[in-house]
Amino acid sequence: MAGRLGVRIDASADVSCLAKPVSMPGHTIPNSLAIHPMEGCDADADGRPGPLTVRRYERFARGGAGLIWLEAAAVAPEGRANARQLWLHEGSVDSFAQLVERIHRVAAEFEPAHRPYLVLQITHSGRHSRPQPVFVHDDGKAAGPLLSDEELDRLQDQFVAAARLARQVGFDAVDVKACHNYLISDLLAAHTRPGRYGGSFENRTRFLREVVGRIATEAAGALAVATRLGIYDGVAWPHGWGVASDVSLRPDLTEPCRLIGQLRQAGLGLINLTIADPYRLPHLGRPYDHAPDGATAAPEHPLVGVSRIIELVGQVQRAFGDLPIIGTGYSWLRTLLPHVAAAAKAAGKITLVGAGRLAFAYPYFAADILRTGRLDARKVCIACSACTRIMREGGQTGCAIRDRAVYGPGGSANRPAEGLAAGEYRRTT
Repeated sequence: MAGRLGVRIDASADVSCLAKPVSMPGHTIPNSLAIHPMEGCDADADGRPGPLTVRRYERFARGGAGLIWLEAAAVAPEGRANARQLWLHEGSVDSFAQLVERIHRVAAEFEPAHRPYLVLQITHSGRHSRPQPVFVHDDGKAAGPLLSDEELDRLQDQFVAAARLARQVGFDAVDVKACHNYLISDLLAAHTRPGRYGGSFENRTRFLREVVGRIATEAAGALAVATRLGIYDGVAWPHGWGVASDVSLRPDLTEPCRLIGQLRQAGLGLINLTIADPYRLPHLGRPYDHAPDGATAAPEHPLVGVSRIIELVGQVQRAFGDLPIIGTGYSWLRTLLPHVAAAAKAAGKITLVGAGRLAFAYPYFAADILRTGRLDARKVCIACSACTRIMREGGQTGCAIRDRAVYGPGGSANRPAEGLAAGEYRRTT
């Protein structure tokens, strides 16, 4: 199929390289399998992990992945994307600490010595904040005033404060989220913004560079600094990042690679790469068989999208060979995931492979790869976009197919949060 589509996706029968540990300063990631930050939208009103949050991470902990990248936790209440998003602050820190302790305790059920590496993603949702969107540049869709430079300066302080709390809680690393058109990702494309945070490359990347540098020097200690970074928006210049400055929409990784080099100098130790805005262009970053509600059918075969992501991430990994990089976009491959990931790792295109939607459907995928070298076709994600639909309708989200009793039609999780009407996510302006 890939050949008929004009793309190449290599696969390996030998997946043993995915069991290989990955070294980090002061830590060893037990294997090369990771779980991406996938929001369940199931925190309480104060941002504390709820019962379904705990259930999800217990399942991940038992599942054997060497790295669990915990979902987005807002650094400020006005930066939450929904009423049930996690929010890390002094009032919720004990609940986060209990979750970390629970993950490590349950992980011993996989193997007594298993200790997954835990990363917490911290974020401000920017234009996707609810109930009040926040804008940092005008791309023709901004429906309110832009945050001032002074407000962004103060927001830097909130990211650093959240990183200190993440260290206190016991996370191994903190991720300064810079993808999917949320606030920091939006700034990277702020070509038309005036002031110290827009226009030039130096200004557009200032917030992320300074936050990473400040966390590394002011807050990190034993805490590593990471980022989940979008490297290609798929949106035309001047409103896109990682895209050629013509009408072709061709990926151009010159600026993303320049930024990664500077982030490394500032103290970045781990990176998770992704592409595109899932609200506007879901097929690019999350190839699917069935479009999320409100999205048009994908204009390309999913294998084309999978190949694009693998190759773009591979370009970066080869440019930064000793930087641990997590690859994305593999869930659509179903049972072929370990074989394609092993080939990518062997070719130097990734250090670890991450699973997002697959982990919702099949939280024990890593254990099966490590123990049997394969995935069970009856358990894999089928790329139906139901998890996205639940989220956008205001429910607590997970796999409606493989975890039907909780997330399927009539399941207790599939209900809008109080004060969050169905369809709230769709108003992305």
